[in-house]
Amino acid sequence: MQRPLILASTSRYRRELLNRLHLPFDVQPPDVDETALDGETPRELAERLALEKARAVAARFPEAVVIGSDQVADLAGEALGKPGDHARATAQLRRMRGQTLVFQTAVAVVCQATGFVQRDLAPVRVVFRELSDAAIEQYLQAEQPYDCAGSAKSEGLGIALLSAIDSDDPTALVGLPLIRTCRMLRAAGVELL
Repeated sequence: MQRPLILASTSRYRRELLNRLHLPFDVQPPDVDETALDGETPRELAERLALEKARAVAARFPEAVVIGSDQVADLAGEALGKPGDHARATAQLRRMRGQTLVFQTAVAVVCQATGFVQRDLAPVRVVFRELSDAAIEQYLQAEQPYDCAGSAKSEGLGIALLSAIDSDDPTALVGLPLIRTCRMLRAAGVELL
């Protein structure tokens, strides 16, 4: 019998991605403080939070296989979070125009009952075009990506803001690297096909 599968996330984007695997799963909020630690790099922050989210939910559901994920937009070593509102999104996109960012997307799979713990990182290099203030405003009015790290949705109109995406796990930029997730789920004993 397959163990229950839980996504430790409140992200609708991660839920939509995990649905692609055609597996039954539950969603539970991880209730983890996402504040960066002093001196923590964006990569370290994403990796720590993915694991903390998975462990927090696994502690409540020890028999389940739990997936945790986190993404941090990395602009030259500075973590850019979710903007939350129009003014912050405008400021983020102005800073990012013409810049290369790395979206540090981490995933962790934990099963407390079996002691299974794996974590991986799927960095995505993204080059933003030189964007006019008018283009930024038009984009934000159309898509309102205030709940996305880096203020842009590549799966929507945000693709028009970019000149290049470099990744070996195509869903990582949306928030859950499914290639890595599938590998870890198989290692945890979850049958995918």
